[in-house]
Formats: sequence, structure tokens, C-alpha cells
Amino acid sequence: MAGIEEKILSSEPIYEGKLVKLYRDTVELPDGKQADREIVKHPGAVAMVPLLPGGDVLLVRQYRTAARRILLEIPAGTLEPGEDPLIAAERELQEETGYKPGKLMRLGAQYTAPGYTSELIHLFLATELEAARLDADDDEFIEVVRLPFDEALRQVIAGEIPDGKTQVALLLAADYLKRG
Repeated sequence: MAGIEEKILSSEPIYEGKLVKLYRDTVELPDGKQADREIVKHPGAVAMVPLLPGGDVLLVRQYRTAARRILLEIPAGTLEPGEDPLIAAERELQEETGYKPGKLMRLGAQYTAPGYTSELIHLFLATELEAARLDADDDEFIEVVRLPFDEALRQVIAGEIPDGKTQVALLLAADYLKRG
């Protein structure tokens, strides 16, 4: 579908923060006209569906400033530059839940909002969990919530869990588990 691609003519940094960078890209549209795009460059992330023996899932409840509310989500975290997503998934799961995965199975990946950010979240199913606490990040205040997997799915379907990565990952995990 090369006929609908945009060609980047220039990319101007506007802001560089600790986590993200904002750029103004000037692009050439398929019809030859030019347009500006504001792009948030993000290093990427990982998110895990931690499944306990017996079928319960571990979720985390935390306040999200951008959403201005407390959200229930799967554990997740940002990739370090050049970091293997499998390594990051293991670290972040330990930091946020106090469990180390015996197995990590790739469920897929999702762009969070490709209209304005490059963030790609790698999604995993974490099983054979073992207690193994790592120190949490200093700026994170997280409550670990244990729910039956079916209840977490019900909350996604009912619109009670509005977090996109959690919705996608739980639905992918349900499909994987159904196929056995």
C-alpha cells in the first residue's frame, strides 16, 4: 500500500523529557502536499498477564495522573534502551507484584496510540510464578489485586477496566488459554 505512505521531510525536536521526546515532523502526503505531525517518541514497554496456579490473575491498581483516576491494570513497565523485552518483563513483574515468572509466553504487541506516539507494548503471559520480590520504583505506589481470570475478563467486557493494554492482553491470553 505504498500509495498511502507519508514521507518524512524533517523532524524537529520540541521537548526532551526523562521518558518521552516530542518532535514536530513535516511530512509529504501521497498527493504531494505537506503536513505537520506531532510525534511522541517512546522507548517502548512490556506488559504481562501473570496467571497463578488455579487460574487467578494478578493486576495492579494505581493512580494514573494523565487519566486523573485510579486504574486497574496488568503489570507493565518501560524498556531500557536496547533492552530485550523478555528481560524487562521479568524485572517489571517482580517489581510490581513480587513474583518471578517461570515461563513467559509472547502474546503479541500493540501500538498504544499510533496517531501520535511510537510506543509499542510487548505483551506476555506469565505462568509458573514464584515469590521473588524486587524493590519497587521510588515513584510508584501500587496495590496488587488478585482476581479470578474470568472476573478480570468480565470487567474488561463490562467496560470496568478501561486500560487498553490490559484489555488487549487479557483477551489475547483468554484466546491462548482456550486453545490450550
